[in-house]
Amino acid sequence: MNEEQEQRTQERERAELHKTIWGIADKLRGAVSGWDFKQYVLGTLFYRFLSEKIARIADEEQRAAGDTGFSYAALPDADALAAKDILVRKLGFFLRPSHLFSRVHAAAAKDDNLNVTLENVFREIENSAKGTESEEDFKDVFSAIDFGDARKLGATVDKQNKTLRALLDGVAQMRFGDFRGGAIDLFGDAYEFLLTMYASGAGKSGGEFFTPQEVSRLLARLATRGRTRVSRVYDPACGSGSLLMQVAKVLGRENVLGGFFGQEKEPTTHNLCRINLFLHDIDPRKFDIALGDTLLDPAESHADAEPFDVIVSNPPYSLEWEGDSNPLLVADPRFAPAGVLAPKKAADFAFILHALSWLAPDGAAAIVCFPGIFYRRGAEQKIRQYLVDNNYVDAVIALPSNLFFGVGIATTVLVLRKNKRNDTGVLFVDGTREFVKAGNKNKLAPENIDALFSLYDERRDAPHRARLVPFEEIAGNGYNLSPSTYVEPEDTREEVDLAALNAEIKAAAARVDALRAAADAIAAEAAGEQGT
Repeated sequence: MNEEQEQRTQERERAELHKTIWGIADKLRGAVSGWDFKQYVLGTLFYRFLSEKIARIADEEQRAAGDTGFSYAALPDADALAAKDILVRKLGFFLRPSHLFSRVHAAAAKDDNLNVTLENVFREIENSAKGTESEEDFKDVFSAIDFGDARKLGATVDKQNKTLRALLDGVAQMRFGDFRGGAIDLFGDAYEFLLTMYASGAGKSGGEFFTPQEVSRLLARLATRGRTRVSRVYDPACGSGSLLMQVAKVLGRENVLGGFFGQEKEPTTHNLCRINLFLHDIDPRKFDIALGDTLLDPAESHADAEPFDVIVSNPPYSLEWEGDSNPLLVADPRFAPAGVLAPKKAADFAFILHALSWLAPDGAAAIVCFPGIFYRRGAEQKIRQYLVDNNYVDAVIALPSNLFFGVGIATTVLVLRKNKRNDTGVLFVDGTREFVKAGNKNKLAPENIDALFSLYDERRDAPHRARLVPFEEIAGNGYNLSPSTYVEPEDTREEVDLAALNAEIKAAAARVDALRAAADAIAAEAAGEQGT
């Protein structure tokens, strides 16, 4: 089997695995919507991952030391507890053997207190990290999972335990070992697939926590252009972590030396992001995902870690914020250089200025934006002027409509750099036709991503697709940064040969005249016959 055939086989097996996983997850929800039940499925998948990880690491180390028959899963809890500190330092968490997924699942059928058992297991995982480097990474990571939720699990304890047994059975059925695609993180891949499926069925709510993988990949490639290794990656509105993970995939997680940083305001989504990084086997010591409002209360640990080499983000569109009603924001060093704050009803440029402030001198930021901010007047026009006059705007790329869950509008990517040197132009790209249909959505296929990245990478004019515009022209247009202002759309109307058309019209007119004359002659002849 050649490499291309092997890749096709892996993709087919991967698709089959995804189909099986979604079938199991969809069946588990019962009368509860998938959106409401997602944290149970995703949290239990995470629990299985942690269980198998600690057992695998412990088994490998002991067997390498000569104990070939060692099995962490069969170890008495007391023996494992003696090594708890060692395991926490190594892995960031601890699970005793009796609390492993396989052991709890095997005993679930006879456990009349399964809800209490699982509650204790999940709390043990969180508590094991307290007082260690990984405390913030595991703090409240399972907080969205309520094992006594009558609405989602059942009105009585018996019904709740029945649902939980089905949940454990379902997650246990997810067979990852048979898949040959060893180049990917199987747990992480399954998790991202489930996130995609839950987001697709959640409408607007799905779009708020998840950026489609193909859009995330485009942003990751734009922001890492020319780089094979970076120090730190940051997303100020990280959602479930899709953008951070795509940077890890584009560069290789081992080539992000200083780690991954993100902040998320919504607690449940904050947990989803941390779990996403864990399941992609990112060392908890190499990520810092904070909970809170990035604009009003940016994480202190992030402020200490900035500047960031790569910033990727899809912040909320037209978010209301305090703006100039908060005097502290006016003097905030992130926003003050622009001389004006983003409007209260549209914080889009606040996220952009925040990202710019924390961007390394030789770094790049790629940010998905609402198109209106690129042409509206007032404060937003003044901020655009600040960005252009200081030569921070590298490119503006118009994306197709209907790419995001619950958002049908076309969006625009803003690429910022601080090291453009003598290049004072801005590249505008019209990518609105770079998509394929996928059901009722549009999607960026690999060839669309390649085409958009090539236009950005080559940084030159391409008829109807891209144009490198000098600073003076942008200033003359009132600092309008809409790609449609500078990239002339292709005229797809059928060309008309006017000379040939005129000839056809003359010929048609001559035929009409001849027919009219013949008709007149016939009428005259008929009239003469009637007169006689």
